[in-house]
Amino acid sequence: MDSMLDSLAENEFVSISVRDPRLHKDDFWRTHVDYEIHLCTNSMCFRKKTSSVRRRYSEFVWLRHCLEQNALIIVLPRLPPRNPFFSMRKTEQVFQRMKGLQDFLENVVHTPLLLSDSRLHLFLQSDLSITKIERCALGKTRYTVAEAIQRSVGGCIRLEDKVSCDSDCESSSSSSSGLGLSVDTPVQGSPLPFSESLARDQQLFI
Repeated sequence: MDSMLDSLAENEFVSISVRDPRLHKDDFWRTHVDYEIHLCTNSMCFRKKTSSVRRRYSEFVWLRHCLEQNALIIVLPRLPPRNPFFSMRKTEQVFQRMKGLQDFLENVVHTPLLLSDSRLHLFLQSDLSITKIERCALGKTRYTVAEAIQRSVGGCIRLEDKVSCDSDCESSSSSSSGLGLSVDTPVQGSPLPFSESLARDQQLFI
């Protein structure tokens, strides 16, 4: 029996990637970027074996803070640093941030103690806003954690669930110079694909 369990454990895998950055226009001056988190696993620790959600930088900051509260003696991996001049025009900057976010999540999902936090699972596999994740984890919603994950629609954020969760960790809004700075504010408007946002920023300088 023990050898069978050991074999199952050895064959378990969790693959996670952060990809597809998208620029969202909040108003005339302010924009923010979010990323797709794609998870594929055969682990029994996760309710869905394949999932895809979108999260922004400030939500990663929130998640790390939550995990830090329960980490005890575990040293949590760092997130990529905050950057008040983060811009989608700077391709290398965008890819370095995605890599940093992915490295963070890879470390987290391969740390068994952290997998006991229901907020982590809701962050990775549900469309809930941060506010509703906190309420759901405390049992203050009409749906359970499992139900919230099951009803996820694969990365399409429900606007009625997406409320203001926290202030920007980046810092400031775009200026009239058209630099396309990213600021973390509540999601409004439709997303622009990475390639389109680059083209749009380039047109500002024509």
